[in-house]
Amino acid sequence: MKFAAFETSTEWCSVALWRDGEIFALEERAGNRHGELVLPMLERLAGAAGIALASLDAVAFGAGPGSFTGLRIACGVAQGLAFARGLPVVGVSSLEAVAEESGAARVVACLDARMREVYYSAIEKTGGRWRELMPAQCVAPAALVLPPGEGWIGCGNGFAAYGSMGLAKVMPDVHPTAVAVARLAAPRFAAGEGVDAALAAPVYVRDKVAFTVEERNSQ
Repeated sequence: MKFAAFETSTEWCSVALWRDGEIFALEERAGNRHGELVLPMLERLAGAAGIALASLDAVAFGAGPGSFTGLRIACGVAQGLAFARGLPVVGVSSLEAVAEESGAARVVACLDARMREVYYSAIEKTGGRWRELMPAQCVAPAALVLPPGEGWIGCGNGFAAYGSMGLAKVMPDVHPTAVAVARLAAPRFAAGEGVDAALAAPVYVRDKVAFTVEERNSQ
């Protein structure tokens, strides 16, 4: 099976191609340039890997939570590739991708949501698959509730922005990648969980994009 994967939920722009278990990937710190970078990166990667985009069987993307604009870019690119060829699409949690990228088994995945809030979830790997113990939510850092038990590692740029938030060990540089998205999407495609491109959608968790003028002035 061959499929493309995208992750643009953070400041990183990441693309990957999966070919029967082999993964090719490119990543770049993009700032706000994901939209102009993602397709040229995919084309460059396809050329280097010798994989024709017309031969893809499916498309995966980091569905969020994360940057509103970044999530729309990843979803839109995935839909654009899939619509033309009638390919199935899988959206993968960006927090789960953080956990997959970490290499740990018990992860509090936490991404900076701006506006003095974080997106976070507690995720545990059992039987080779991730299980969400605490669902994705958006809270103020002081309101983050740690999961019960020991051995939890904090991963993601939320910890870079707000400190350890009560965890003994944090890995703030771990971020969601297209490689992690591809690894997580592969068994889902194999199980027939891909959906029509029209049904693909980001997972925002929070509806509010920015402070109002009044809220900014009150800071």
